[in-house]
Amino acid sequence: MAKVVSTLFISADGVAEIDPEWHFPYFDENMGRSVAEDYDTADVLLISRGTYDSFAGAWPDREAAGGEDAPFAKQIGDLRKVVVSRQPDLTFTWRNSELIDGDLVPAVTALKADPAVKGILIPGSLGVVQELLAAGLVDELRLLIHPVAVGKGRRLFADGDGPYHLTVVRTEVFPTGTIRVIYAPGAAPAAAGYTEAVEHVVNAG
Repeated sequence: MAKVVSTLFISADGVAEIDPEWHFPYFDENMGRSVAEDYDTADVLLISRGTYDSFAGAWPDREAAGGEDAPFAKQIGDLRKVVVSRQPDLTFTWRNSELIDGDLVPAVTALKADPAVKGILIPGSLGVVQELLAAGLVDELRLLIHPVAVGKGRRLFADGDGPYHLTVVRTEVFPTGTIRVIYAPGAAPAAAGYTEAVEHVVNAG
């Protein structure tokens, strides 16, 4: 079964609505390597209409320009791109692009079960990620946590959401202070309160 991987640039206070002003100053070769690793996991990109419009407005031109980012632009262009949109008559100008077949959750369930699909990557596309997290369809949540609190913007986990338990798969700290954390869904820990916690404090002394 194909793995669904979400990759997000995120601030220290949980904002996942990217702003170039706080993102790009932290983009170094380490972040570039981690992004490349993420894309190497997949043969399908699952993206929102907004993310598609952003990508399609940039990457085809960068591929055609033949600059140093052209090989990566070609890699993205060659991937199958499944676009999540409520607009049924979209016209796609970027190759290998298609509209999602039906509602999000059953469509992604079918993609995961397709033996021809190796891996599904969701870059950005926050609303898509949130819906699939709630449905239990995200296998890995890969966060690049920037060392900045931005104070405003859409957060990955909204106020009013219940607890979402995670298991840490891998961590890495970059020289910029950015932390890469790869999470998988995890089980809730055993119930505990102050009585259990204070024992650890006493034993630590």
